[in-house]
Amino acid sequence: MWEKVEQWDRELFVYLNSLGIERYDSFWIFVTNPQHWIPLYIIFFIFFFLTFHWKKAIFTMLFLLATVFTTWGFTNLVKGIALRLRPNNNPDLSEIIRILQEPTNYSFFSGHASTSFAATTFVVLVISQKTKWIYLAYIWPLIFVMSRIYVGVHYPGDILVGMLVGIIFAILFFQLYQKSGRSLY
Repeated sequence: MWEKVEQWDRELFVYLNSLGIERYDSFWIFVTNPQHWIPLYIIFFIFFFLTFHWKKAIFTMLFLLATVFTTWGFTNLVKGIALRLRPNNNPDLSEIIRILQEPTNYSFFSGHASTSFAATTFVVLVISQKTKWIYLAYIWPLIFVMSRIYVGVHYPGDILVGMLVGIIFAILFFQLYQKSGRSLY
């Protein structure tokens, strides 16, 4: 059964990756770089200061950072256990897919997906009581994770599991945040 799931994952990856258009390669390479999203991270922090007084804003920022770094650490732990080759490093696929990046670490599960969904979900949970517009923040991780398939470094299964892990960590940290920060309300 697991072999069948991996086969579907590979076939879906090859199909989605093949939809790439060379004219848009530079856009997707730009999008997939986490450093290019620093302005968005700053906007998240600004939201905290606009929504809460400074003590609670700093407290919330620290919890967001803890959420992201814990998710990142867990992701790397699992990658070291699962040892799944990235599509760009898979000799069976390298001749039939578009490869725009060539990382050499492992694929399962996507750190871009887990950390971006952890950050976004935590921010949404914290701020959604103040504004429903914050749900638009999910546009970022969706574009971010799509880029990983486009540049040839993650299977769809890596992305889906990463998304779920990120959301779960965000919910857990949000619950801890609520219990820890009662005195700041």
